[in-house]
Order: sequence, then C-alpha cells, then structure tokens
Amino acid sequence: MNRFFATLPLIFVVILFSSVHGQVDNADCLDCHETTMGEAAHTYDSALTLSIHADLDCTDCHTAIEELPHADSLAKPLCGDCHETEAEVYQWHGRFKLEECKDIPCCADCHGKHDILPSDRKESRVNPLHLPETCGRCHEDIDLTTKHKLLHSKTIQLYKSSVHGQASLGGVYLAATCNDCHSTGGTAHKILGPGHPESSINHFNIPQTCGKCHKNIEMDFWEGVHGQMVARGETDSPVCTNCHGEHGIISPSNPLSQVSPTRVAEATCAPCHESAFLNEKYGSPTERLKTWVDSYHGLKSKAGDITVANCASCHGAHRVLSHTDPTSSIHIDNLQKTCGNCHPGISNVMATTPIHATPGTSRTPIARIITNIYIVLIVVVIGTMIIHWLIDLRRQILLVNLKKQRQRMTHNEVWQHFFLMGTFITLAVTGFSLRFSDAFWVQWLFGWEGGFPVRGIIHRVSAVLFVMTIVWHLFYLTTNRGHGFLRDIFPIKKDISQFFQMLLYNLGVRKERPQFARFSYVEKMEYWALVWGSAIMVITGFFLWFDNVAVIWFPKGFLDVMLVVHYYEAWLAALAVIVWHAYSTVFSPQVYPMNPAWYTGKMPEEMYRHEHPEDPPEAKE
Repeated sequence: MNRFFATLPLIFVVILFSSVHGQVDNADCLDCHETTMGEAAHTYDSALTLSIHADLDCTDCHTAIEELPHADSLAKPLCGDCHETEAEVYQWHGRFKLEECKDIPCCADCHGKHDILPSDRKESRVNPLHLPETCGRCHEDIDLTTKHKLLHSKTIQLYKSSVHGQASLGGVYLAATCNDCHSTGGTAHKILGPGHPESSINHFNIPQTCGKCHKNIEMDFWEGVHGQMVARGETDSPVCTNCHGEHGIISPSNPLSQVSPTRVAEATCAPCHESAFLNEKYGSPTERLKTWVDSYHGLKSKAGDITVANCASCHGAHRVLSHTDPTSSIHIDNLQKTCGNCHPGISNVMATTPIHATPGTSRTPIARIITNIYIVLIVVVIGTMIIHWLIDLRRQILLVNLKKQRQRMTHNEVWQHFFLMGTFITLAVTGFSLRFSDAFWVQWLFGWEGGFPVRGIIHRVSAVLFVMTIVWHLFYLTTNRGHGFLRDIFPIKKDISQFFQMLLYNLGVRKERPQFARFSYVEKMEYWALVWGSAIMVITGFFLWFDNVAVIWFPKGFLDVMLVVHYYEAWLAALAVIVWHAYSTVFSPQVYPMNPAWYTGKMPEEMYRHEHPEDPPEAKE
C-alpha cells in the first residue's frame, strides 16, 4: 500500500502528459490564440472550417506541438506527410531545384495556409480565375525577377490582355491559364524550365502543349514543313510561340497582332524568310517579302486592306507545305483552286503566273511589254529633257561669262574652294553610304564585290585631302591677301543690324536693301560655320579612325559620343550647304544659273555691284 502511494504522483504526471500530448483539439488552440490574437483567431477558425482540411485538427499539420503551451517558433507543416505523390513530384520549379533555391515557392505560397480550397472553387487561389495573381506574386516581383534573371517581368500583365487571359477572366473555364502551359506530365507540381527536354515549354514540346487545346491545328502543324523541321530537331524551326507570341497572344483580328492580315508578312514570316543565314542554310529563295510588297497584294495590304491575300492566304497558316508537295496549296496543280478562293473563275494560266518575281517587274506577258515600253519612254523623254537642259545651261553660263567681269577670287582661292568642295561632297557621299547601306543609290555606288572596303578607303583618303586643304588655307591666311580676307570675313556689329534690315526688306516692310561690303552676313555665317564644323569633323573623325588608341586613353562611351557628334554634324553641314549655300550661289534669281566665281574666279560686274555695293572698286585683284 505504501508503495502504491509512493508511485501515485508519477502516475498522475504520466496521465497529465498523455492528455496534453494526445488530446489537444482545435478548441484548446483557440483558448490561447483567442486571447493573444483576438479576431484573427476567429478568422483562422472560420477559414479552416471552410477549407478542404476542415476535418483535420491543428496538430495534424502542426505535429511539432508536444505540449501546451508550445514553443514560440514551430517547424513548418510537412504537407508531404499526407500528399506523398505531390511532394515526390515537386522537386523543381522552373530552372531551380527545391533544395538549391530558397525563393522557390512552398505549398502555402500557392495553395494558402488555413484557407486552402479545392481548385474547382472560384475562391481558391489555384482556381483558373486566380492563378494569374497567385503566380504573379513572384513572377511580377521585380526583386525576384532581377535576382534570378527572369526575362519576363510583366508576364501576368501580358497574359491578362491576351485572348487566353480575357477568356479565363471572363469565366471560360477551359481557357488556358498558367498551369495549362507550364505543367509537365499533367501536374502543376512539375514545372520545368524551357531548357529541360521534358518541359512543356521546351521548344520542341510547345506544339504538343498548345495542341492540348488546339488539337486540329497541332495536327496540321506536324504535317507542314515547319512541323517536320521540329520533328527532326532543327532549332531554327518556328513553333506556335514564334508566330503568335507567348503570354501576350492576341486575336488575329486585332490589328496589333503579329499574325493579323496586315502584319503577318512583315512581322511574322519575314524575320525567317528574309534571313540571309536561314536562306543559305536551307536553300530557300530570297527577297520573298520584297517581291510580295511590290505586288498588287502587297500594295493593297500596305494600304490597310485586310481582305487582300497575304502569306497565310496562299501558303496556309499551320499546314505550310513546299510547292513540290502534291497536297500543297501552292502546288502548280492546286493554284487555280487556291487563287479561286478570292478570284472565282480565274483561269489556270492566270493562277500559275509567278507572284514572287523580281521586285518592280511585271507578272504577265502583256504587263511586261507595257513595262518595257515605259522604261524606253522614260529613258528617251527624260534623257532628252536632261540633254536640252544641259545645252540651255551651257548657253546661259556662256552669256554670264560674256558680261563685264569683276575679280572675286584669285586662282589660289579658286583651287582652295575646288578641293574643299570635292572632298566635302566625297566625304558626305561615302559617309552617309555607311549609315544607309541598304539605300538604292548606295547599292548602285558600292553594291559590287569589295565595294564597301573601297568606300572606306575613299572616305579616309578624302578626309586626309580635306585636312590638307584646311592646312593650305591656314598658310594662305598668313599672306597679305589672307590678312585682308580674315579682316573682311570677321563678324562685326553691323552684320546684326543688316540681318534684320534684310529681313524687313524681304518682308516688304523696308524699301531699301542693306548695302553689303566685300562679304555679307550670309557669307560670313557660311565661313565661320565651316570653320566650326571642320574642326568638329576632323577631331571626331580622328578618334573614330584611330579607335584602338582612343579606348586606351578615354573612358567607356567616349567613342559613342564621338560617333553621334560626327554623324549629326555631318547632317548639319550637308543640309546647310544644300539649303543655304546652294540658294545664295545658284538658285537665287539674282545669280541664276550660277555665280561663276567658283571656277573662273570672276563674276559679272553688275551682279557684284548688286551684291556688294559698299566694296570699293579698287578692292578687286
């Protein structure tokens, strides 16, 4: 009996511990959490009551609770204890493995905690209606996308504007959402990166992924040449996303869609079919886009006609076959039917007329004859006009030279101007040829084999001659005539007042024309703009020529600045010569057909006295 009473306290402790450890229910938890959490505890309780885990106790998930009160910090619930299959599958999320990246979402990040609902409930976080927001919490987090180098930081925003997003948010349950495209093996717990061969978004698996909803289109795709390329493992092969986009897929009826009738040729087909690399690799014909644009169909499409034939109209959209395939829509035996879809009753001869001919040439025999007639007509008529104009211009220049002349420039000055003009024009033509290498005039000048290396040589030789001309002019300025030239060309206060006087005279406000001396403000502006522009072009051109030296002495981005300054200063100089200098020396009615001083050094006395009435007669030389 004494032994029984001695062990009674021990039995009491064991019974007490067993009741705490084995019989803790939700009410026991709320007894404490109601006091510390207030309304939040009721929220947890109501959420758990409505959740899919309503029949579970707190300790079924929080297995670490062994006594009450429990520790402040508890281990996270192990969902895999019940969901073994899902836990076994969920080892990767995109490019990252579970144990290697702490930012990979856990079960609660997607499904919730106490409020876990079945996916078929609209309130569920993994219901198609809410998946974009659920996935977006990570995939539109700029910190996470930057940290893990995720290229798409606006995926959810794009998805919501897409046909899939609009349909899903509109309540169409079968519309594709995140899981439908990114799940591998039919489970959303196996999301693999595009580089994984099993991934549903791997390049070679995308047709099957899209085919889960678009089965007939997938079958057409596999039969076409693009699908055949995918099947044999060609990495250049286009798949659904290459043409339609990824997250931001919009309807072909939307003008912004890259497969809309007015954009499909240039935005979708051209990037591959105008690629020199791909055309060479696969032996495809070149200039498909250019020849289509020059056709009736292309011009009508450019004008905004959405009903005119585009690439897909003739070649098909998904079942694209070679013209040698008897079942192809562009096989010679099927062309009459294909063209007849838009042109009922079209003859076989008309249907088989080549569409992709040489750009600018005609397609039918009669049209080719008319084209040739017009080419001959243009050459003869315009050529005759040019010859007549040149003869007339020659006569007008002779008449100008027969008038009493006044010395304007010495032979030295004429040759300086001649070298300046020649090098400037050559530099402008060869420089802009580099920037506009695809222009027709550049192709005409330098489109031949080795033409572009020669362009560079001509540009640099001209630059050297240009600098030599500047040095020549500097030596000239040290002479007596050069001193006089520099004195007369230097801007003075009077030039400003004469500028406004000339402006008022041209507007009809002032009756008398200002009286200019040897050089007017126009010529002074030209000269000093030339001085400034020449300095800029020589300095920037030097650094661009000797770029390897420049990168050693100057910081990153210096050459970019030099290139920008060189390019836009060239535009400024060229336009100034065309707009300002050409008018004052050629197109002004007072000097037309030209001021001959640039090649004779002389100009008509009458013209000189009109332009420079304040220059005394003895100033000539």
